Amino acid sequence: MIIIRRSLALLLVICLGCVAQTASPDLARKIERRVRAYYNLQPDVKVSIGNIAPSSDIPGYDTVAVNISSGEGSQKDYKFLLSKDRATMLRVTKFDLTKDAFSEVMSKIDVNGRPTRGAKQAKVVVVNFDDFECPFCARMHQLLFPEILKEYGDRVTFVYKDYPLAEIHPWAVHAAVDANCLASQNSDAYWDFADNIHANKKSVDEEKTQGARFEAIDRLAMQQGQRHNVDAQKLQACLRAQNEDAVRASMKEAEDVGVNATPILFINGEKIDGVVPIEQLRAALDNALKDAGQPVPEHPSSAPAPASK
Repeated sequence: MIIIRRSLALLLVICLGCVAQTASPDLARKIERRVRAYYNLQPDVKVSIGNIAPSSDIPGYDTVAVNISSGEGSQKDYKFLLSKDRATMLRVTKFDLTKDAFSEVMSKIDVNGRPTRGAKQAKVVVVNFDDFECPFCARMHQLLFPEILKEYGDRVTFVYKDYPLAEIHPWAVHAAVDANCLASQNSDAYWDFADNIHANKKSVDEEKTQGARFEAIDRLAMQQGQRHNVDAQKLQACLRAQNEDAVRASMKEAEDVGVNATPILFINGEKIDGVVPIEQLRAALDNALKDAGQPVPEHPSSAPAPASK
């Protein structure tokens, strides 16, 4: 009986060593000060030190959770490694090499049913999260169409998804809804609307009221519908309904893959942030084609520099 009790007591001690422990006030203070200094946090940012638990990945280390939250409601959780003697803290990023990082991102982006330009069902897909009111998106659009499309249109599929920055672009959601109304009937009508509104954003902005801007966008949509012989009554009903569900779903999906501004491209999952030089786009597209075992197109040579006098 005594042996059993001793065994149970030993087992209890072992188990207590495996469960999470609370950081001592002195250790918590050291961790907080180090985190504040490293991340250059403002005084009003709150740093909370969580429990300490044995690391399942790195022998000889424990883990400690640190929560950083601001008064604006945003917060992030970090996990650090902590040496057993509590003298060293590390932050290590673990990568799973059994999975392809770009493919993982691409698997989270649903392009089913979206209008496409370029090659059909190509092995390289470019997804652009777009905002029709964004001037930088207009620049990216002009870069993609026609320049990049001319070079890669026979081997790359181009897809647009919605990410209107509604807080600063008050008619962007309305334009996205109208574009999707066209897309539900005719892909070419969608793309012509996108070309038109990106090229003529100023004409919408010049309208004096928000209601007048919405009406201008609706007129552009109706004009494209007439050009492509879509069902006018169905289109009008869709424009009047202004159902934002698909747009909001696209915005949520965008945020899940790290989109927080526009324009942002994903080329087979590789993220291209903002308007970049055409050479950078070509390099990313060429790399994606090579990875997919596809031929790379010939690029137009740069214009020769003028002769010096």
